[in-house]
Amino acid sequence: MNEIFSLYLHISLLIITLMLIRFSVENLFSFKERERLSLIPGLERLKKDHKGLAVNNVSALKTSVIYGANASGKSNLIKALSFGKKLILRKGMLPGQSIDQIPFKLDSFTQNKSSRLEYEIQSCGKNYAYGFVFNTTCIVEEWLYEISKGKETMIFSRDKKGFNLDYVLTRNSKEDEKQFLKFLSKSTLDNQLFLNKIFFSKTAGNVTDIKDLNNVLQWFITKLTIIFPDDKYKEGIKSELTSNEKIKEIYKDLLHYFDTGIDNVCLTDIDVKKLNLPPHIYEAIKEDLINSEQESIRSTLSTPTNTYFLSKGKKDLRVQKFMTMHKIANSKDTISFDTASESDGTNRLIDYIPVIIDLMTSDKVFIIDEMERSLHPNLIYDIFDLYLSHCAEKNSQLIIATHESSLLTQKLLRKDEIWFVVKDKEGASHLNSLNEYNVRFDKQIRKDYLLGRFRGVPKFGSRFDIAPLFYSPKK
Repeated sequence: MNEIFSLYLHISLLIITLMLIRFSVENLFSFKERERLSLIPGLERLKKDHKGLAVNNVSALKTSVIYGANASGKSNLIKALSFGKKLILRKGMLPGQSIDQIPFKLDSFTQNKSSRLEYEIQSCGKNYAYGFVFNTTCIVEEWLYEISKGKETMIFSRDKKGFNLDYVLTRNSKEDEKQFLKFLSKSTLDNQLFLNKIFFSKTAGNVTDIKDLNNVLQWFITKLTIIFPDDKYKEGIKSELTSNEKIKEIYKDLLHYFDTGIDNVCLTDIDVKKLNLPPHIYEAIKEDLINSEQESIRSTLSTPTNTYFLSKGKKDLRVQKFMTMHKIANSKDTISFDTASESDGTNRLIDYIPVIIDLMTSDKVFIIDEMERSLHPNLIYDIFDLYLSHCAEKNSQLIIATHESSLLTQKLLRKDEIWFVVKDKEGASHLNSLNEYNVRFDKQIRKDYLLGRFRGVPKFGSRFDIAPLFYSPKK
């Protein structure tokens, strides 16, 4: 398997750790009290290569698997992680525009209370804690600290009284730079994050040093990748199949490795009329492509079962369709298949190939909800095993919410990498680590989990209560 990725891997002499250390959420969705997902390693000595490089004496685990019954709050945890990212990168904020806060609704006290999110991350050789408190109308508080063991340095903070930019101002000594930063803070809307204001402002040339803010911004923009069950990741990489033999080789070898029955993949030219695009959409895409100065630019169209690439042609647009290739029995020939003809599991695996490539060759943080959907248990296990078997040399992170119990083994994971989400009697979600339980290394965690020891499984009611639904009384 190493040979596959050696085709695509660019080895950097400088390894920069860019990981999630901890995430906390309070009074958002099904989370009432403050709950924390921690990727700080425990005292466990096994699988030391599952730990990332320490940054200022702080290291983070490279993977975490989150279990829980249906409606326990697993997806809400990932929604909370995504909510913060969207608020940071939100475009076109208007004065008075509401923030889509959904507080914990099963308590009259929390319904009108603010929500809180905080991300502790590693970026560009530093550890940061960035967070904010918000409600539907405004950002109540916002802060950014550089952190290390036993020390915190405030980069900026904000509350109802205003901003504290003392640290940032000291790093921008010119008076016009100070005035520019003060102007940015004063013009930040009540419903807007300061980090969002920085993101959409032209700071280059106006300030000398706001690298701490940019380090955190870049982590959210380029490193944090959140994938929900219906999302597709990096569909555009398929467009390189005709021009990049390395990409084509990776797709081919991975599809062989995972025993899909697919011999290869390809891009096939099709008539643009087969897309059945509304004329105004087609003309808009055509105008964008033709007017673009980049000759190699492509537009990607994805459906649940197919991927198309549109590019400049000699007279009209060129349309290519991503297809699979199968060998014909008793022949050296192959035949192309529409991906709609492939199984749901095969299509899901094809969707994950760009994830696997980046997981094995880059420095991204992947957070995936229901990664196991439509995939065989052995396949999801092997994806994890593939990554963890080589993670000592990788600088990526994989965090998933799942029901797949085959991963529940200490042969694959450390105890501090396994988490459970459970709901209490009031309907509030809580996070617990397997590390909080006294579990021997040789203990069958999967069996205990399914028996309900860690409380992350459904608790069914009495069948006597539902019996009348299915049986009519005798006349």
